[in-house]
Amino acid sequence: MVDSRSRPDACPGALQVHQAADGALARVRLPGGLLTSAQVQTLAESARDLGNGEIELTSRGNAQLRAVRDPLEFARRLAGAGLLPSETHERVRNILVSPLTGRIGGLTDLRELVGVLDRTLCADSALADLPGRTLFTLDDGRGDVSALGGDFGVHAVDGAEVALILAGRDSGARIPTADAVSVLVDAARVFLELRDRHWRLSEIADGVDRTLSALTLAPTADPVPGFDEHRPPIGWLDQPDGNVTLGGGLAFGVLDARLAEFLAAVEKPVIVTPWKTVLLCDLDEWSAEQVVRVLAPMGLIFDENSPWLNVSACTGQPGCEKALADVRTDARDAVASGELPVEGRQHWSGCERCCGRPKGEVADVVATETGYRVDKR
Repeated sequence: MVDSRSRPDACPGALQVHQAADGALARVRLPGGLLTSAQVQTLAESARDLGNGEIELTSRGNAQLRAVRDPLEFARRLAGAGLLPSETHERVRNILVSPLTGRIGGLTDLRELVGVLDRTLCADSALADLPGRTLFTLDDGRGDVSALGGDFGVHAVDGAEVALILAGRDSGARIPTADAVSVLVDAARVFLELRDRHWRLSEIADGVDRTLSALTLAPTADPVPGFDEHRPPIGWLDQPDGNVTLGGGLAFGVLDARLAEFLAAVEKPVIVTPWKTVLLCDLDEWSAEQVVRVLAPMGLIFDENSPWLNVSACTGQPGCEKALADVRTDARDAVASGELPVEGRQHWSGCERCCGRPKGEVADVVATETGYRVDKR
């Protein structure tokens, strides 16, 4: 048996790109999904100058560029913008936080934990060996990112205590919020010792119990049995401080470089969410009105009832050599005509692998040699 640690981890990053049918694919980790306006501008310019003119958002709140002509130049630009703080750890910086934490709702503000966790991960040389699929989640109590199946996470139960989430479920252990980062990092170290051919903690038999034992923690509360699926925050969202956050959807989670440049020009924080949407935060009401007026016609979706929010798709042809159809064009035509093959959430796939399929109850619209097949799960 070959130890998984001796096999190459093919998960793409900013430095280790994936050679797709349309060229190099580079993925940029964005801990907490947070981007400054200058970083948005860097991604927009890179997509225009070096890629296919688009920024694809991912289900882990990251961003990726396709058809990158000069990966080394792209990495240089990322480093200059502060988006590549570690060459050794850049693929393991998968950190999700409740996107609205500290602004709207939630039991506590977890924004500071994102940076602390990121720096702590990067400072531990051993953790560079984590698989690129490893996911950390920081949930402020609303249950939005705890529902996304992270390997190691915390879920606020009040302002000072969090539940320890392991393999996507509440372990029953409770720890002080102040200890959250150290416990998560220790849990990741335990996973490195336990894994053989496994990429995720959930794949290890008794992985949760063995991790708790190694951490000398025990369940002290009844675990939350499960976390409800959340929808992305879309539209006009009032902040308690009197400012406004705007939630904008994107067809297939694709941000055009020109639209990204307009977002950057607003000079406010941008958050990429795990639902492949964006939040533009801390706007005054007048500015928010102008943003909606200008960016809605450019493709940013502020209507929570838009059919686009129910339709996702893999890359399809011509970007993927395994795809049997240009699924995004076909899905776009179906939305435009109002003739979608099924009601509700659906994911269009170019082959049986169903890459990029979101979690939850989603119908699969799968390309075959003779057309599309609908599978309801």
